[in-house]
This record gives sequence, C-alpha cells and structure tokens, in this order.
Amino acid sequence: MGVRPLAGAALLAILGLAAHADPLRIATYSPDLSRDGPGLLLRDLGRKDAQIEAVVQVLAETRPDILLLTHFDWDHDGRALDAFAARLAEAGLDYPHRFATRPNSGMATGLDLNADGRLGSADDAQGFGTFSGQGGMAILSRHPIGPVTDYTAFLWRDLPGHLMPPLPEEAAAIRRLSSTAHWDAVVTVAGRPLHLLAMSATPPVFDGPEDLNGRRNHDELAFWLHHLPDGPFVLAGNLNLDPLDSEGRPEALARIMAHVTDPLPRSAGGTAAKGGVNGSHKGDPALDTGDWPDDKPPGNLRVDYVLPAKGLAVLGSGVFWPAEGPLAEAALAASAHRLVWVDLDWPPEP
Repeated sequence: MGVRPLAGAALLAILGLAAHADPLRIATYSPDLSRDGPGLLLRDLGRKDAQIEAVVQVLAETRPDILLLTHFDWDHDGRALDAFAARLAEAGLDYPHRFATRPNSGMATGLDLNADGRLGSADDAQGFGTFSGQGGMAILSRHPIGPVTDYTAFLWRDLPGHLMPPLPEEAAAIRRLSSTAHWDAVVTVAGRPLHLLAMSATPPVFDGPEDLNGRRNHDELAFWLHHLPDGPFVLAGNLNLDPLDSEGRPEALARIMAHVTDPLPRSAGGTAAKGGVNGSHKGDPALDTGDWPDDKPPGNLRVDYVLPAKGLAVLGSGVFWPAEGPLAEAALAASAHRLVWVDLDWPPEP
C-alpha cells in the first residue's frame, strides 16, 4: 500500500523521455478524532491513546500529499490540529500547510430548531454537535494552501432548487446549508492550482417523516453543481451517501458524476466483509468505505469519496482496508471509516 505505482515513469526514464514527478496522492479520511467536550481531543493527543496511534499508523502507511480530515474537532487557536500534525511528523509525515475554520457543527443558533421545547441541544446547532467545532474538518498538505473560499455560512434557502422542507421563518432565515462546512481550497502543486472541494455531509437519517436530514444531505452535494471552479478540481469528503444501499437521495450524486471521474477505489477488506445485512446490499462491497455492525442496518456502505474532475489523469486509487494482519487491525481500531486515496498524474497537460 505504501508503494506508489511508478511503472509509467520508470518506462519513460528507460526510453530517455522526460518523466512526470511522482503521482499526487489526495485522500479523505474520517478518523473519528472527535470527543465529547471541548479540549478533550487536545488532551488525548498529548498522551498515549491507542485510537490516535492507529490513525497515525494508517496515515503513515498511505502517505497522502493532500489530506482532508472529516470528523476532526476544531478549536479557535488550532491547537488540536497542530498537535496532530506534530504526531504525524514524529511518524515521518510532514504537513507544513494546514487549514481549518470554525464549522457549523455545534454552532449555537439560539433557536429551538428541533421543536422539542428546549434550547441548546445538539439538534439546535447549525450542524449537529454539543459544542462549537465538534466533528469539524481540516486540510493537511505538503503543498501551499490558499486562497480558500469558505461557503460555510451559505443559507440553505438560497440554494437554487433546494429541497428544504417548510420551516418557521425565523429558522429558515438563519438555517445554513452546510452541516459541517463547504470549502474551495486552492492547493498549488508544481506551480499549478488545484481546487480541493471539501465537505462533510449530514447522514440522511435520524429525522422524521419530513426527511430534513435526507433533504439536507442531497442539497449539500447539489451545492457544488452551482459552484464548480473553472480550473482543475477534486471533490472530496464524507458524503454520507451510498449510491445503491441504505437511505438517502442519490440524485445529486448522480448529477455530480457527470462532471467527475469515479476511480472506483477498492479494498480487499471490503470485499471480504460480506456477512449479515451486507448480503442483501446491491453495491460492490469492494467499494465500501464504512464498516458498521453486520447484524443490523445499514451494514457496510460507500460514503467517503475522492472524485477528480473529468480530464485529470488518474494513476491509481484505493480504500485502505486490508483483509487481515496488523494493518487491518489498525484500520479497525482507528475508525469505522476507511481512508480513500486517489493518485493523479500532476501537473496536467496544458
């Protein structure tokens, strides 16, 4: 897994032709680096923690050049992100460029959004969370980041063709689309800009017959249909949507696929995980990125994606989910999600 596919470059060198640089590896990972209260992730990063050590092991094996972390607690001074980057540096991974801003998750609204007669619950925040920054996002990169266009404050009702259910006017006037965040982060690699379209969507469940979460999940992805950049881009993140299995509205994902290449990243571990409710799934288990209990729905699903724009040359892809051995144990101990990576031939042809 740690060896990159360089056969093409080696062949060019043999032929005496100019070879491209190493592939550019872009990854998204939801390592569950979120805790039950502010400051607790920073605390855990400063001591021996088996789950954090497993996350570091996964990243040390896959070695992304550009990494989007979802479900990573944000704090105002970025201390947790700095501490995590220091842990990665100890493992030989240097990410001098990092970006994170306050997400919608846990951001108080002052309104009773779930109409339960109480204020200040996790469901009353702009995105589900018990404190501001819980389950946020972060970008770590070997290459310079910026500028970044932050769409996190975009109102749901301002999305053309939105599916937002009827809400009280005071709620509709402040309800943001992003459950976590939407970022268009320009990363400059070999002198060429690449747009990383980063997001982490709400799961399309845990609601009532109004299907608020299902509608929001759909619209969080549909947002990009109106904000695709002119230059090369990669859409990455936890979309919390399987195109064939479990709940959700896959229409926006299908429309996005017309603008991107789906590398169909696969794993041996996903292929082998066929028990229980997974046996009734329609999707290819090799593509799954979420490993949930097999004795009840939803089972394993494909929910994490790295989708390069059409025209970008994909050299390889994968889901880090070994079928057995110490690395399989590390992936299991780190998170229910599996890291997804795609290698691009970069820079693209002019």
